[in-house]
Amino acid sequence: MSDIFDKEKRSAIMRSVKSSKNTSTELKLISIFKENYIKGWRRGSKLEGKPDFVFKEDKTAVFTDGCFWHGHACRNTKPKDNSRYWTLKITRNKKKDRQITKILKKKGWQVIRIWECELAKKNRAKLLRKLSSLI
Repeated sequence: MSDIFDKEKRSAIMRSVKSSKNTSTELKLISIFKENYIKGWRRGSKLEGKPDFVFKEDKTAVFTDGCFWHGHACRNTKPKDNSRYWTLKITRNKKKDRQITKILKKKGWQVIRIWECELAKKNRAKLLRKLSSLI
């Protein structure tokens, strides 16, 4: 099925779409926190990089990163259309993630980055190892 918009119009539309929250992954992680009695987290922090969850007492920032948007290798999918744009965008996201992690660590924060794919039940053991400092 072809797009009803031309390439320029579709690009303009996609540029205007801004993420408000990645609620599905955050809700899955909240469920995992509850299952494992992980308490003390807050959402909506103004901390550098706007982590999805902050544990102020532990000085731990938790980010849930979408595999496609942040360039995780599990998703061996590369868009065929406008591939240069997507490559640059994902590269910028990865660079920003590294910068935010570095800034927070310099300020004494522990940073935990959780990939979207790690929220699947089959990856639960790996996820719980990442969260072990909070359990």
